Amino acid sequence: MGSVLASWRRGPELPAHARRDRQGRSLPAPPGSAAGGGELPAAPIMAGRNPGTKLELGWISKVHVNRPAVVRHAEQIKKWRTVKGNWQAAWLLKAVTCIDLTTLSGDDTPSNVHRLCFKAKHPIREDLLKALDMHDKGITVAAVCVYPARVIDAVNALMAAGCDIPVASVAAGFPSGQTPLETKLAEIRLAVQYGAREIDIVISRSLVLAGQWEGSDFIKTSTGKEVENATFPVGVVMMRAIREYYWQTGNKVGFKPAGGIRTAKDAITWLMLVKDELGVEWLKPELFRLGASSLLEDIEKQIFYHVTGTYPLLHDLATV
Repeated sequence: MGSVLASWRRGPELPAHARRDRQGRSLPAPPGSAAGGGELPAAPIMAGRNPGTKLELGWISKVHVNRPAVVRHAEQIKKWRTVKGNWQAAWLLKAVTCIDLTTLSGDDTPSNVHRLCFKAKHPIREDLLKALDMHDKGITVAAVCVYPARVIDAVNALMAAGCDIPVASVAAGFPSGQTPLETKLAEIRLAVQYGAREIDIVISRSLVLAGQWEGSDFIKTSTGKEVENATFPVGVVMMRAIREYYWQTGNKVGFKPAGGIRTAKDAITWLMLVKDELGVEWLKPELFRLGASSLLEDIEKQIFYHVTGTYPLLHDLATV
């Protein structure tokens, strides 16, 4: 569990017009359609951070989770409607704009961070975007996420590429959070000093277990380094907590599933779940992120198949 500071990035949106499937649920119009107008309007800039609210332990103590019901609902999620054709491509491109493209390996080097940043700016091959008439929409990932020691490498690489993609950095004792507060604060300050515009803060989970609660701009399923990471049951519970907090305070908190999200199908399912639980206003990088390192590869493969009718060979797509 952790939090991510708010970003101020502008990015493409799916068309506001929506159609409905057989179950009556709304679906986006495909890119370039008359309904969508062929345009993906820029996402609004984040108005401000969550100012927090007075801690009410009574409110928290009344929260009860019906685990069997949540698990059943999560199983139903996996059987939800399937989007095809241009609609599927639209959802996949939306997923791309919400990805925190991440490398958190002990052997990270400046060169592999530079490659990651190039992929962040060019997540989908240009000719594939042209085939979808999306080549001029400025589609990039939401952020590049690295360790504090690699922030300067990422900032320099993105500046050299002439793009404004924010750099996010894990800090505060990632992934365990079991470091002294003074050390956590020093690490956060250094990451910001190096140029990080977002901080993925790992809280001490002992605080949660001990009932010492506080507010955040984003909440995240896990560090991505656990045995079990982003699961749909956990996602449902967290999103409903976000929704109730919004009802109580009027403040929107973002959501980030992280770890184990590797397929385009899973990405679309997460997007649809967010849309159904929180609404379309959450489907933008300012309020929703997908923490992933290998997800983008599968999304690009599926878009390649959509455009060409065949799956790519190993040399057809750039790897990070």
